[in-house]
Amino acid sequence: MAKSCYIPESLSEALEIRAKTHAIPLAGGTDLMVQAKKGIGITPTFPSPIMIITNLKELKGINVEEDGTLVIKALSTSSEIADDERVFYHIREAASRMGAVALRNTATIGGNIGNASPKGDLPQPLILLDADVVLLSSNATRIMKLDDFILGAKKTALRDDEIISEVRVKPVKATHLFYHKIGTRRANAISKLSLSILADVEDGIVKDFRASSGAAGDKVKRSRKVEQLLIGKRLDELVPLIPDFTAAWDAIISPHAMPEYRRNSTSRMLSYFIEEIARGREGGIIS
Repeated sequence: MAKSCYIPESLSEALEIRAKTHAIPLAGGTDLMVQAKKGIGITPTFPSPIMIITNLKELKGINVEEDGTLVIKALSTSSEIADDERVFYHIREAASRMGAVALRNTATIGGNIGNASPKGDLPQPLILLDADVVLLSSNATRIMKLDDFILGAKKTALRDDEIISEVRVKPVKATHLFYHKIGTRRANAISKLSLSILADVEDGIVKDFRASSGAAGDKVKRSRKVEQLLIGKRLDELVPLIPDFTAAWDAIISPHAMPEYRRNSTSRMLSYFIEEIARGREGGIIS
C-alpha cells in the first residue's frame, strides 16, 4: 500500500503529478515491489505516494534515428530489447539474461537504471556504450551520461520532479565483441559478475577498446584511463601489455564487492579477449 496512488493517462499529466506530489514512478515493479515487500502475505508498503506509469504510450518503443542513434524509451521491457536486432549486441545480451521470461516481460529499462543496483543488468553495457539518459520534468529536459546519472548503489541524480524518458546510444564502431554474466542459475539469477568488452581494430591497430564490469562495486566500473593502455597499440604489442592492463583493471574494482575468485575470473576473461584479438582473430563475437 502507499499513501496515495496515481494513474496518469498521459505523460504531461504524469509530469504534473510528479511535480506536485513527488510520487514514485512505478512501471514493471520488479525492483520496487521487492524492496517494499515486508513478508509473505503482507501487502507491500511505500513511504511515499506512487504513480503507475505502465500505460503511458509516450514512454514506449524502440527507434533508430537517421544518424544511427538508438533510442530506447523508458517503458521498453527487457524482452522487447532482447528481441530487437537493431539494439547493440551487449544490451541485447544483458536483457536476454535478466532472469526468467515472466520477469523480462515486465521489467523496464527505465526501472532497471532508475533502481541503480550495482548488480543491475542493463547499466553495465549501457555505460560501456556511453549511453545518455533523458530526464523530463514539467518545465525542462535534462540529458546526462548514464555513468554520471548513477551516483552509487541505489543513488541517482534524478530530481524529485523528473521522470526517466528514454535512453540514447550513439553508433559505436566495433570489430570484436564480448559479453558474459555469472549468476547462481540462469533463471532469476542476480548477477555475481558481468563483463562487457569491445574493440575496434583497423589495419592492425586498436582504434578503440572498452570494458565495463557489473557487480564490481557501488556502481558499474569502467576506466577510460585504463582503456588508453591499449588504444593506439599494434596487435603485436598487446600480449606484453596484458599484465599491466589486468592489474590496472583489478585496481578499479571493489575488493568487497568482488572477492578474489571473481576478480580472477574478470582478469582471465580480459586476458582471453586481448589474446584473441592479438592473434588476429576475425571480427565478431568472442565467446
